[in-house]
Amino acid sequence: MQRIEHIGIAVKNLDQAEAIYEALLGTASYKREEVASENVITSFFKAGQKIELLASTTEDGVIAKFIEKKGEGIHHIAFHVDDIYAEMQRLREAGFTLLQDHPKKGADGKLVCFVHPKGTGGVLVELCTDDPEAIISNP
Repeated sequence: MQRIEHIGIAVKNLDQAEAIYEALLGTASYKREEVASENVITSFFKAGQKIELLASTTEDGVIAKFIEKKGEGIHHIAFHVDDIYAEMQRLREAGFTLLQDHPKKGADGKLVCFVHPKGTGGVLVELCTDDPEAIISNP
């Protein structure tokens, strides 16, 4: 894992959260994107570190369930990896439980895979790398 790629924050109301983070960080969100497969809409900020706000688009989505259980706040920390397949294999061999068998399309042109928090001290960890298909379609 090379660096922190972003920090994901679960929010109930994306419009309100964007306004708070715009005031806090002194910069506007640079992108909103829906990830329909995850029932989530995201909003990204760059302020030294990339911040991803996540709001559920359904009452039973993973973010809605997270907020119901733990409240709004930090949802995950994402790390950039060059080769997500090799990193997934390395983590499996080290005894970590991955939440996906294969990387899936995430927001902001990334392929992602999550590591179960039971093996990481309660922190949901996301592996992410640039999605070659996203790069080709968005030169």
